[in-house]
Amino acid sequence: MAGYYNDPDATRAALGDGWFHTGDAAVVHADGYVEIRDRLKDVIISGGENISSVEVEATLLGHHAVLEAAVVGLPDAQWGEAPHAFIVFKPGQSATPEVLRAFCREQLAHFKVPHSYTPLAELPKTATGKIQKFVLRDGRPNLSTQ
Repeated sequence: MAGYYNDPDATRAALGDGWFHTGDAAVVHADGYVEIRDRLKDVIISGGENISSVEVEATLLGHHAVLEAAVVGLPDAQWGEAPHAFIVFKPGQSATPEVLRAFCREQLAHFKVPHSYTPLAELPKTATGKIQKFVLRDGRPNLSTQ
């Protein structure tokens, strides 16, 4: 890749030292297996702790009422950022923020539990079905709530 079209800043960030930086957070296991954990821009830093949005989303998807979940960091006066969950419930299902918080507390460290929740009828997605977290982070999902 020679660079991003008409975007020299993005090109410098991605190719600055001769390597292509994907923006993915990954670990290499002892057997050589590479596991992609999250996108670096989606890692939430709350009170100095790094929170993987993918880990929190996977936990929420384990709740029987949750169809889809997207977790982003939103500004927080005390912690810098705090995890916020956008939830799409399965048809005919629902859960209060208190129920979801308790469910998460059973499986996650306390600092990873979302501070707040927004139910949505659908999550904003690209044409290929990828959730547009930047739309959620910017506070403009423009989607109806459930």
